[in-house]
Amino acid sequence: MSALTSPKTYNGLAAFQAVDAVLCAIPVPYIAKALDTVECPEQIRPILPIVKVASAVGLLSAGRFPVLARLTTAALTLYFVLAVGSHIRVRDSIPNTVPAVSFLALFAAMTIAGPSRSGAGQLGLSRQ
Repeated sequence: MSALTSPKTYNGLAAFQAVDAVLCAIPVPYIAKALDTVECPEQIRPILPIVKVASAVGLLSAGRFPVLARLTTAALTLYFVLAVGSHIRVRDSIPNTVPAVSFLALFAAMTIAGPSRSGAGQLGLSRQ
């Protein structure tokens, strides 16, 4: 099993998405500034925390529902394609664009690899 297919990776990224959802819902100033920079429309912003919570749930499903987890990583790949496109469109700085590019590469690789088939046992779940 590689880091890309590990249940720990899926769980860690789910936690990250959940925290990001909360920070986006508040919104904390640096996130609001980043959304302003990429010219994210105001009517889209309330949807972002919902999308992030949904992605956290999808990532957590890796052990029991690997197809849902793979669908989630594919959706996150699309999300980050759009994010990178937004950074490029507004000619944002490279340091501001690198995280989106990194997540794009990570979720694309995870979509290709898929979650570990033995993930259920490692998560303490049974397939009865």
